[in-house]
Amino acid sequence: MIADERAAAARAREPRLWSARVALDWLIAGEWRFHPARFVMTAVAIAVGVALGFAVHLVNGSALASFDGAMRGVSGAAELSVRATSPLGFDERLYPRVARIDGVADASPVVRLDARIGTKRLTLLGVDVVRAAVVTPSLIGARPQGADTGNDAVFDEDTLFLSRAALTQVGVKIGDRVTVVANGRSVPLRVTGTLPATDAAVAVGVMDIAATQWRFGRLGRIDRLDLALSDRSAAETALRAALPADAILSTAESQNAQGDSLSRAYRVNLDMLALVALLTGGFLVYSAQSLSVVRRQRAFALLRTLGMPRGGIIAAVVVEGLAIGLVGASAGLVIGYALAWGALHWFGGDLGAGYFGGATARVVIQPVAALGFFSLGLLASILGSALPARVAARAAPAAALKNAGDVLDPRRRVAWWPAVALLVAGGAAALLPAVGGLPLFGFAGMALMLAGGVAGVPWFARMLLTPLARRTRGSVPGLLAIRHLHGAPGEAAIALCGIVASTALMIAMATMVTSFRGAVDEWLNQVLGADLYLRTTAGATFDPATRTRLATTPGITRLAFSRQIPLTIAADRPPVSLIARPERGGRDPLLVLIETAAPSAATTPSAATPPVWVSEPAQRLYGWDPGERITLPIAGRTQFTVAGVWRDYGRQAGAVLIDEGEYQRLTGDNARDEISAMIAPGRDTAQVARAMTAKLPPALRDQVEVSQPATLRRLALTIFDRSFAVTYLLEAVAILVGLAGVAATMSAQTIAREREFGMLRHLGLTRRQLTTMLATEGAIVGLTGALAGIGLGLLLSQILIHVINPQSFNWTMTTRVPVGTLIGVAAALTGAAAATAVLAGRRATAKSAVQSVREDW
Repeated sequence: MIADERAAAARAREPRLWSARVALDWLIAGEWRFHPARFVMTAVAIAVGVALGFAVHLVNGSALASFDGAMRGVSGAAELSVRATSPLGFDERLYPRVARIDGVADASPVVRLDARIGTKRLTLLGVDVVRAAVVTPSLIGARPQGADTGNDAVFDEDTLFLSRAALTQVGVKIGDRVTVVANGRSVPLRVTGTLPATDAAVAVGVMDIAATQWRFGRLGRIDRLDLALSDRSAAETALRAALPADAILSTAESQNAQGDSLSRAYRVNLDMLALVALLTGGFLVYSAQSLSVVRRQRAFALLRTLGMPRGGIIAAVVVEGLAIGLVGASAGLVIGYALAWGALHWFGGDLGAGYFGGATARVVIQPVAALGFFSLGLLASILGSALPARVAARAAPAAALKNAGDVLDPRRRVAWWPAVALLVAGGAAALLPAVGGLPLFGFAGMALMLAGGVAGVPWFARMLLTPLARRTRGSVPGLLAIRHLHGAPGEAAIALCGIVASTALMIAMATMVTSFRGAVDEWLNQVLGADLYLRTTAGATFDPATRTRLATTPGITRLAFSRQIPLTIAADRPPVSLIARPERGGRDPLLVLIETAAPSAATTPSAATPPVWVSEPAQRLYGWDPGERITLPIAGRTQFTVAGVWRDYGRQAGAVLIDEGEYQRLTGDNARDEISAMIAPGRDTAQVARAMTAKLPPALRDQVEVSQPATLRRLALTIFDRSFAVTYLLEAVAILVGLAGVAATMSAQTIAREREFGMLRHLGLTRRQLTTMLATEGAIVGLTGALAGIGLGLLLSQILIHVINPQSFNWTMTTRVPVGTLIGVAAALTGAAAATAVLAGRRATAKSAVQSVREDW
């Protein structure tokens, strides 16, 4: 009996299910057939968001994979390494002591030099072939088959093995002779073979370690000990206790962490900016689907009266969104891969930011990332459809049959508290500290504040229009436009949600970039105080004799010599820059100090603890505060007193500055690699530069770059703009998607009001007056969106400037508002919305008044 009743019930449900399915097919297919442009535009919006996000993620992942490969190629993939904390290296007598430590099975000494052949840069390694064959066999060169060289060719002082990448970049072949420039010396060598086990993208050369030390002036110094281990735990414990201050224990993981931490903040920020376009695309889906729901409200009501449940209405709209998401996300993945390939080909793995020194990178497929961005695209489209679907399902069928517009009573107050709650929550989240060095709470705060700003658009539109709606004088089209928008804030909110979001984020980024660029420009004007600069390349230096000759150049009033080397403080962090240059009056006058030590007996520098000035990034990374005593790996573990903190936008990993004389006393290094010159008044700077170049040793002339402050400033700002080029692109895409959303929304709203226009024509309004009314409405909507977006963007910019930027890059700055950009954005949005409304109005008012109201007969 029970089984029969269930079967009967199932048979009774079948026609209803079939009818519901037919109704859904009719709703969706009909909407697609009559409004294909709306579906194409929303799918394109999702595709753009997915493509940008996936492309940026692919570029970042490919760059890191290339960097990891380069590190493995240069390091030989040793289990553990002892590395020098600076390019000065460490005493080679450490080698036998390390080799005898418990847990160390074998050790291979390495000399590492930055070198170049012609204009092409590469890493030159000097290795002990016998030891490297056991510890790092990938660094062993191979001769071509049939070569007539003996087995001892690898020990020949003229022998050089190049990786395939180096051979290609330099443009030589095996057997050719090349001149290698490194450590200030030019050495002719013969290319004897290749490094087949080295990563194909790494430009590296290998020669015998003894020949490297002798011919490139590194006798008694080595840069690295690669280790093979028998007991890693015992070896690490013993090594940490036995290493001198100028050496540090390093693993493959810590080397990778160095490269990752150098660019991680930049990569995360780009990922977040790319997701902005996807978020804007989701808002566009929401706008389009909301208007579609409003336009079909009576059709939904009719289906409800015929028996379709609320779930059927929701399913119809959500299935539409799902289809849009599937098409858009699939196209986005394909476009994203193409964009990533183009970006790697033309801009490099760091997208022009300079983090990986121009290293080449190939696109590395990331299936998990592809699935993630595909899912995000689907989610944005589904959520953008589900919200208006729920509103349509809640509408009472009887009321909806006679109403196809904004159902909000104009006399009813618009709630403001949800927007305020989200804004306050976002502000509170932004005040939380960084997580693992990343401003995750800052981004969360921006998302909450963005949601709050969008949620507050109806209230903002009502408050803005209320004083105007009370007016009784004015042109009829203007009054009608104001009264319509005042009585239908929901329509305005739908039109504005996408443009407010994209405008706010664009204004926030523009304000941050303007503030950053202005701060960098001001800083450059302060620190570039000389008339002429000379800087060496490829490890070359100015020796004392050369410096003496340069000082006698006619037209020079003062020369200042400085030395800058990388100094490793922690194995898993990028090195800080150690700068040694002369002090005048107790400190370097070119330092832009932002904090100094309060005078006291405990904080006063002395001969035992000489003064050091740390950059702002170094202070934030290592917690070095003024007056504090810190230890740096210089001539042992030397203690210094932090005399002050200086502003530095040129070295994200941090920098420390000490007196040139103190540096030479501690290290014995009398080499200098940079010169700043003051020119006598009335002398031609270019002529003095040529005279200084003529006084350089012939072998050094092609290793010295001569530049003037204006050139350096222009170059620095060019690098800055190149670093933010992708940011500008993402901003432009977001605003274009938002403008497309306004155009689509205004067009759809205008077409949906065809009967309203017919009634107004019956009441005596001309087509010209209707066009004026629509232009006024569009201009008001555009201006409202611009004002809301600009206000919200300026608020978000404070999180970018004072939270995300310091937590990401360790730099601080003051806010500079781009007034011209704000005015331009407001004018563009106002004009675009007005023009779109007029163009759409021509179609809606083209029919006669009788045809427009025929449905009311």
